[in-house]
Amino acid sequence: MRAAGLILTALLAGVVPAAAQPQPFAGKQVSMIIGFGPGGGYDAWGRVVARHIGKHLPGNPSVVPQNMPGAGSYVAASHLYNAAPKDGTAMGIIARDVALGPLTGAPGARFDATRFSWLGSATTEHNVCIANSSAAVKSVQDLRDKELVLGDTGPGTGTRSYPKVLNDLLGYRFKLVSGFRSSADVFLAMERREVDGICESLDSVINRRADWISQKKVTVLLQGGMAPHPSLPGVPFVLDLARDAEERQLLEFVYAGQGIGRPFVAPPDLPADRLKMLRAAFMATMKDPEFLADAGKSKLAVEPEDGEHLASLIAKIYATPKPIVERVGNLIK
Repeated sequence: MRAAGLILTALLAGVVPAAAQPQPFAGKQVSMIIGFGPGGGYDAWGRVVARHIGKHLPGNPSVVPQNMPGAGSYVAASHLYNAAPKDGTAMGIIARDVALGPLTGAPGARFDATRFSWLGSATTEHNVCIANSSAAVKSVQDLRDKELVLGDTGPGTGTRSYPKVLNDLLGYRFKLVSGFRSSADVFLAMERREVDGICESLDSVINRRADWISQKKVTVLLQGGMAPHPSLPGVPFVLDLARDAEERQLLEFVYAGQGIGRPFVAPPDLPADRLKMLRAAFMATMKDPEFLADAGKSKLAVEPEDGEHLASLIAKIYATPKPIVERVGNLIK
């Protein structure tokens, strides 16, 4: 009776003891859907967040990572949007460029990116196109008359869309080999000389092959993102390769996904309180000392953005003039 009286008093005062607060995730299992196979950068991010985010959700549920590769993570994105439960027990990490899919008419993009529940991004991204040092291509200038064979991990990813756009827009000669489940598989293929390069996130290259760039085992041909990366002085920045204002606007749209980083999402139409809980848990995880130490062991650079920022960025991307969107859509088909 005394405990009940204390809780009633606290409720009347507008303060609810922690033990009496709702624990909607207690005893539940949360799925962390990873849109790629094991071994790549998205897999690393998905698993490290899964190991820590549960303790920041009310009820401390277990969070179980589940790889769902296919079509550059369109399979995972479509599952989260159309089939996953809308109660907060499903979330996932998808390719940064997947948000552009519905705009550009990409096959398999069965979702409305503006309606996703964007939880946040774990880091700011920079993309690089790299080539084995043994390849004939040594610079972007070489790409105009020499072919470079790249591995790609499917539609909706920068491994495919960036080189396709650069080919058609700037006259480069990237040749794509598809069918790889993750960037880790492409890296192995590069070492076996089955392909000569990849356009991939800088952190993925450094994390998976720390000596490639530092020991010049690969040549960094160009870089893309919101701005040039300070660790890559002298490497051409993709927007500076545009020859006129229209090409620059097209490239800005294509590389908009770099601002999305490593995005974590949940299904649309979540109850407002659940979305608030998931977003708060994500940002609390990004500041968690144990998470930061764990991410550091995997050489993952934590530079987070919150869900509100991502939702705003997606809205801005979807406001891109239609002629630009249509041209990019035609380029990456």
